Amino acid sequence: MENREGLDAATVRIDDPWYDALASGWGEGGGGRAPAVPGPARPPQERRAADIYLEVQRSAAFREVRARYRRFVVPAVPAFLAWYLAYVVAATTAPGLMARPVAGAVNVAMVAGLGQFLTTFGLTWAYARHARLHRDRAALDLRWDTQEMTRGAMTRGAAER
Repeated sequence: MENREGLDAATVRIDDPWYDALASGWGEGGGGRAPAVPGPARPPQERRAADIYLEVQRSAAFREVRARYRRFVVPAVPAFLAWYLAYVVAATTAPGLMARPVAGAVNVAMVAGLGQFLTTFGLTWAYARHARLHRDRAALDLRWDTQEMTRGAMTRGAAER
């Protein structure tokens, strides 16, 4: 293992992507707490980027993207869960109804089970279509605006050094 930046082999850098909390002793059954490792000082441009993300989160465009998401998900999830639970409850409490033949060897349980699969695929298609038509463009525009604002904050921070 090479010694980068003149660091001692026992020194653990907090920004090391291979740093593992369990390898540092945290959470192991030793009974004691691992010593706190101080984080690196945050440069001012990172704080500005965080402020930018908070500003974007409070923006009307972000709220609109979230509202469009909720307008689809809030009714779809309870409807699908109700349909699924109805199937499970019917299968366990009304075996006579579920065993009733529909066509040949196909019974009500098989048709309802197939309906579960079809509903899952239909809901997935509807979600992807809704996202493509109602959210993707607005979310992409918001993403580009955010990247431009953070890029500007980063270049200003580098120029100030």
